[in-house]
Amino acid sequence: MINKPKKLPLRMCTGCGEMKPKKELVRVVKPKDGDIALDLTGRANGRGAYICRQLSCLQQARKARRFEKAFSCKIPDEVYERMEEALKDDE
Repeated sequence: MINKPKKLPLRMCTGCGEMKPKKELVRVVKPKDGDIALDLTGRANGRGAYICRQLSCLQQARKARRFEKAFSCKIPDEVYERMEEALKDDE
């Protein structure tokens, strides 16, 4: 029997729109309580959207309000600022 290579799960970056392997992206999660945050482990419960580990992608997504569309809610500026700080710390 020939073993097939494992299929890599791909996700689209909310900022730049590129399809990339899931492990290369950071998950942004909105749990039921509504507190949107970066999920660096990728295992938190809730609705998720993915973004590259670059600040420019987060800024593109913010400018186009893509997270607000993905999560169907208004996102305050403080949440974006926290996500920017977390991305800077992750680099």
